[in-house]
Amino acid sequence: MNHILTRRIQIYITIVIIGLAVSGITAFPIESELALLVGPGHGAMNHWLTTIYQAVKTTNQTYPWLSYGTDWLAFAHIMLAVLFIGPLRYPAKNIWVIQFGMIACVAIFPLAFIAGSIRGIPIFWRLIDCSFGAIGIIPLYLSYVAIKKLNPKQS
Repeated sequence: MNHILTRRIQIYITIVIIGLAVSGITAFPIESELALLVGPGHGAMNHWLTTIYQAVKTTNQTYPWLSYGTDWLAFAHIMLAVLFIGPLRYPAKNIWVIQFGMIACVAIFPLAFIAGSIRGIPIFWRLIDCSFGAIGIIPLYLSYVAIKKLNPKQS
């Protein structure tokens, strides 16, 4: 039973690591990615993506150093992915990392709705941002429960 629980924990944490790493890596070429997403079309999403692409393109042409902030965002995601190697290797000893991850997933919601409102981000995009927390908490919570079963002394 312990082997099965340990394997499940490793799978859940690997999902989190891959998700964080991919979201970090894809933040580096944001202008190129947006260029691929925009195109002829209608609707709120297409309008929003076109607006964002034009803003990023213009900003990069005029003030390229501002994209350095996005580079740091990408770096932070990659470093957070590295953080989860601890619980991947030693789940019970590093359960605090799982707890930290769950807190971060919940904290996405107030950030998206407060800062998103202040910055004029459309509600549909804020919901997309919130989906990262809503989806990310699932493997983290499943890991947390499995770690508690694996090591009941931590309760």
